[in-house]
Amino acid sequence: MSEEQGVPPSLDETVRRKVLGLVGLGARGRLVVVGTEQVKIAAQKGNLQLALVAQDVSRHSLEKVVPVLRARRVEMVEWPSAAELGGAVGRETTAAIGIVDQALARGIRGAVAGAAPAGDATRVSR
Repeated sequence: MSEEQGVPPSLDETVRRKVLGLVGLGARGRLVVVGTEQVKIAAQKGNLQLALVAQDVSRHSLEKVVPVLRARRVEMVEWPSAAELGGAVGRETTAAIGIVDQALARGIRGAVAGAAPAGDATRVSR
């Protein structure tokens, strides 16, 4: 993530808005879980389809959730800003958002993948 604003070069404003809009719809439909603890619990239960993880949060917050996501092989999308993620779900900030609905996760993956050039593995990881 080496752009002036901390945004990956292939994640442009249109894609960011689309993903955040989908996350907001998911929050209203209770298709997402918000916060590191809720994401961690959902991953441990096997309910998580995808996770959005803010990269500008404390190392401690990341250490709480990222190892569990990796262990459970939950796909993660790195997001540049906790404030953006939080804003999508009606909070000031949040370190992580977990998508529990398969169709919503597919839509978010499609939006992110459509923005990434072939072979770009900097944002989406397992």
